[in-house]
Amino acid sequence: MAEAFTLPMRLAEAAIFAATQPVTARMLANLLPVDTDVDAVMSDLVTAYASRGVNIVMVGGGWQLRTAPDLAPALRKVVELPRRLPRVAMESLAIIAYHQPVTRTEIEEIRGAALSQTMLDLLLENGLITPKGRKETPGRPTLWGTTPNFLAQFGLNDLREMPKREELLIDANGPALAAPPAEADAQPQEAGQPDEAAGVEDAKPE
Repeated sequence: MAEAFTLPMRLAEAAIFAATQPVTARMLANLLPVDTDVDAVMSDLVTAYASRGVNIVMVGGGWQLRTAPDLAPALRKVVELPRRLPRVAMESLAIIAYHQPVTRTEIEEIRGAALSQTMLDLLLENGLITPKGRKETPGRPTLWGTTPNFLAQFGLNDLREMPKREELLIDANGPALAAPPAEADAQPQEAGQPDEAAGVEDAKPE
């Protein structure tokens, strides 16, 4: 299906995925090539997503990605957070879970975008991540990993029960998020276990 996507469709898809708010027709008109028929592009894109796990729907005057309604009962068994986390926080949490221990810079490299201290603090305040020492590189940046509370919130006994790389990490109150691919030879480190590469346990957020 991806091979049939035109450039305007790909641009619209990327904008909707990246946006935290519904993407309006005016926003797309400013993004897409001149003289592009926005309604036609969105009609094709909505149709292309109709049978997928996530749909593109019109909400609040714009388009947004939403999990398919018929999958809601199954998704509630996967993820239940006490309150909704922003997309950036969920993406960052998924990266930490699959690549831990990981530094803030490494999270940003995997996401391809900056990670604000506010988002990092939000994950800390919710007890989902914790410092795992420092990486022995210049500057000795803090290493981050998940916590036992992360396992509890996601209904997991240990990190080995996390969804496989190709599966989706779902925010029960938000859009589906693709779990980032882990390195081929990397295995998630179980929360609460000491990090062999970490030598400092009193690391502060960076």
